[in-house]
Amino acid sequence: MSEIVTQLSDSLFDTLQSETFVLLNTVDRESGGPTSSAISWVYAVDHATLRLALDHRSRLVGNIKANPRVTVSVFGKETIYAINGRATVVEDPLEGVPFKMCCFDVRIDAVRNALFYGAQLVSAPVYAKVYDQRAADMLDSQVFAAMKKA
Repeated sequence: MSEIVTQLSDSLFDTLQSETFVLLNTVDRESGGPTSSAISWVYAVDHATLRLALDHRSRLVGNIKANPRVTVSVFGKETIYAINGRATVVEDPLEGVPFKMCCFDVRIDAVRNALFYGAQLVSAPVYAKVYDQRAADMLDSQVFAAMKKA
């Protein structure tokens, strides 16, 4: 059995220093079942902690407050990583953003390769923001600045 990795590799840490999207998996507070949502307001505070911001209108906020266990799936270099951890509220509401958001830190318990055996990721998925690019850039800048201050 291989040793459990409890911190981000340098490569994965670097990936999470700039805007990227991840899949945030939570336990639904109503059904008790798993949920998965794509988010982009995430970055690595250090090799053992992820920070993420969520709009209060999202079910994810209530899910995490009810059950802090989360998995963050990251499309990295050549593979997909599943990062398991426990989320805690850092700031609620997050100051310095134009709408009510909650900021969480995820303390990493385990980092695992989640890609099936014998496969290699050729390229990471790419997304495009389909609304006003200037407004999107301004909001992203505000949110990331507020997250770094939290």
